[in-house]
Order: sequence, then C-alpha cells, then structure tokens
Amino acid sequence: MNGAESLVHTLLKSGVTTCFSNPGTSEMHFVAALDRVPGMHCVLGLFEGVVTGAADGYARMAGKPAATLLHCGPGLANGLANLHNARRAATPIVNIVGDQATYHRPLDAPLTADTEGWARGVSGWVRTAMDVRTVGADAAAAVQAAMIAPGQIATLILPSDTSWNDGGIVAEALPRLPTPPASPEQIERAAVVLRRGGAGIVLLLGGEALGEAGLALAHRISAATGCRLMAQGSNAKVARGQGRVSVDRVPYVVDLAVKAMAGTKQLILAGARKPVTFFAYPNKPQSSVPEDAEVQILARAEQDIVEALARLVDALGAPKVAAPDYGPRSEPGRGALTPEAVAATVGALMPEGAVIADESVSFGRGFFPLTRSAPPHDWLNVTGGAIGGGPPLATGAAIGAPGRRVINLQADGSAMYTVQALWTQAREKLDVTTVIFSNRKYAILLGELANVGANPGRTALDMMDIGNPDIDWPKLAGSMGVEGATTDTAEGFADLLAHSLKRSGPFLIELLV
Repeated sequence: MNGAESLVHTLLKSGVTTCFSNPGTSEMHFVAALDRVPGMHCVLGLFEGVVTGAADGYARMAGKPAATLLHCGPGLANGLANLHNARRAATPIVNIVGDQATYHRPLDAPLTADTEGWARGVSGWVRTAMDVRTVGADAAAAVQAAMIAPGQIATLILPSDTSWNDGGIVAEALPRLPTPPASPEQIERAAVVLRRGGAGIVLLLGGEALGEAGLALAHRISAATGCRLMAQGSNAKVARGQGRVSVDRVPYVVDLAVKAMAGTKQLILAGARKPVTFFAYPNKPQSSVPEDAEVQILARAEQDIVEALARLVDALGAPKVAAPDYGPRSEPGRGALTPEAVAATVGALMPEGAVIADESVSFGRGFFPLTRSAPPHDWLNVTGGAIGGGPPLATGAAIGAPGRRVINLQADGSAMYTVQALWTQAREKLDVTTVIFSNRKYAILLGELANVGANPGRTALDMMDIGNPDIDWPKLAGSMGVEGATTDTAEGFADLLAHSLKRSGPFLIELLV
C-alpha cells in the first residue's frame, strides 16, 4: 500500500466521505488512489475558491468535514478567501494540499512555496506528512483536529513522494474530543444579571445557540426574564421559519447597528463575540454596544453553548413556552423588484426544509422579517466578509443536505468571483436555485465611500460599475450547463422561482434590480 492509499482509507474510516477537488501533478497518486479505494464522493471544482467554499457549505449542513484536494501552495492560496470565511464560521474542513517531493523542495522548483505559512492564517492545525508510514496517522489526527469544538480547518500537506512511496499504514479513526462545558461561575453570573431584570439586557446568540434547540431555550429565558434576544450579524447557520424563534441580527451598517443596540446595559454572550464594526470609520464608534454596558460570557464558542443555555434555563426556573406565532406566510410580491417584494416572494414560495445561502450583500439586508413565517428552513451567511462565498456555499450545502432545495440569494459582483460553481452544480445535477441581484455595480462600496467621508469622482465611480459591458447571466449560466432566465418584475420572479422549485437540477434567475 502506498501513502495515498493509506490516506484515503483513513479518511473513510474517520467518516470523511466527500472530497472537493482541483488536483494537479503532485496529487496524481492521491487521485489514482481514489479510483482504487471505493467510497469517496469526489466533486470537481474549476477553481480552488469553489472547492473550499463548497467544503464550507457541505460541512455546515452535513455536520462533519469534507476533504479538499488542492494543488501545492498556489492552489491553496487560490482557495484562501473561502477558507477565511469557513474559519469565521467555525467550519470543520480537512485540506489535503500536494507539495513537491521532500528531496525536490531544496531545488526551489517553480511551484515551491511557503505552503505551511499560507495555511496557518486560516487553519487551526497544520502538518506536513514527511514519512509514508505516518500519512495515515496524520490524516486521522487532521480529522480529529477539524472536529475540535466549535470546528476548525486542519491542513495536511502531502509531499508527492510520501504519497507514492510504498509502506503506507491505515490508521483507525481517533475519538472526537469532548466539548468543554461552561463553568458554574459563567452560568451563575448570567443568572444573577437576568434575575435582577430591568430594561437593557440583551442575550446575544451565535454558533449552536442559533439551532432549533438553542433558540427554543433562549426563548424560554427571554419569556421568563424579559431580556431581548439578538444574533450576530453573520452566522454559519440559523434555524428559521414556522415553529422556530426568529431573532434579529446586529445590522451591518454602523448607524443602524448603534440604533439596534442602544439602551443595552447588560450584554450576555452565548457563543457570540461582542459586536464590532466591520471597519473603522472616521468619527464613528468601533462597537455598536454602548461603552457603559457590562458584558457577561455565558458560553464561549468553543464551549457547549446549548448545554449552557439549558443549565441557565434550570437556574432561572424558566418554564416551557410555545414558539411565537408570526402569522401566515407572506404573499408573493407584486410590482417593482424591491427588497421587500423579493423577500416576500421567497418567503411565500420556498419549500419546507429549504436552505438559503445568502450573499445578497446590500440588497438583502432586510430579508429576515418577511421570511420568518416561511416553512422551516436554514439560513447560511458568508461569515468572513470575503466575497464570492455564496455560489460555492450553495453547491456544498446541496451535497451536504441531499433532497433539500438550496436557494442562493446572490449579489452579481460577488458571484463573478466564483461563477465556476454553476458548472459544478450542473455536473452534479444539484437542486440549487441561484437568484442573481443584478444591479451592475458594487453597491456596497458606494455606501462605504459615504461612510468614510470620501467625495468620489468619475474614476472612483467607474471602479464601482460592472455594467460596462453588462453581464448576460442566463447566457453565462447556459455556457456551464445551467438554464437561466431574466425578469424585472416581482410577478416574473414569482413565476420563475416557482418553475425552478418544481424541476430538478440547477436553475438561475437574474433579477434586474
């Protein structure tokens, strides 16, 4: 058995059954091993940013890591932006990165790079397999490391000679390390604040607290104490829809975030961080939380957040309560393609169990209120601010949650970073509806110009314009095997969305907004 075969066997034993790949010469023995060892679902991406973003979406839905297969340091570098997003989402991923043979590295061949250095910026665990006899054990350690709570990226660098040499040894799966509980002191400090009551207490939720069980517990705490529930601005996955508790997110726009957090006297963090602004702005605060607010930590991200909420419920004696009734689901929008009309249409038509992959950026900031009465669904954000996460996130989510329709709400400028994901969706016949908000500009940057007090002229404005020439999204999608259509009315969007949800496979809708 060679090293590559021991690697594949060990990954499968460790529960890793999907590999998103864009391989090169250094990885050919691993590719060949995937032929000889059955059981791994291999998904090809035409750009490494698609590969890493898809691994992120897959793990968020499947609850376990996928592997990526990347070609040397430059291939890893091409995927770093979506690994940054995955790190911010605490997503477990196992990167397998090919490298020069150990004896060839000193010659400084063209693809030789500081692969370990590039990996460390996004990885919680990095190792280079230097001996064929340890490749299997290294792979088992990588999977175990990826699953350390709340989840992290593990990068295993595989020099080509450790892949092709004989002497590989299959390793058994390593046990998942236990998730530490919150301390009794953390629970009691939060309970003291909540028992005291009064206006201005906010319980800020993140991570597993935004799953169905966590939200139900948080709702009991809120009902018993009167505290306000909020969520971080961007989240890996939020359980939403009928029968679930809807929480508002901290807004992206600084002034709106400050307004949303105004009056906060006590901030209790449940798997969340204290909110900070995305950027620093002249004469604006760095955090939306009032400076005199006290901060308590109920549970850190690496602790068992749901268990901490359950213990807090017990400490408060908070009784069970029904989920709020948010009324009937919305009716499809009519008339112009406003954000409200689009949100109403999505809320009206999405099927039960849908997965929303949201990179709508500026256009979608108000989507939450009009979708909370939709059937139960999961909502995924691009968590790290690196644009181009939406299409691959949707692609991976469709593979990680088979049988569930994925709806990618997608800004047009961001989509062009990873448009190759459409090809993978067609190849894999994935049930993904991509909704492109085609305003033909980087609208978010126009807002940022105002935030920093800049006075843009023609040159600056031209750099925000992606409408010269216009991108023909249906033709672009069609060239990669995905059917598409364009509309400029809410009624047209409702017709196209309903059509896409009745058919199998991917479909793209361009909205001229």
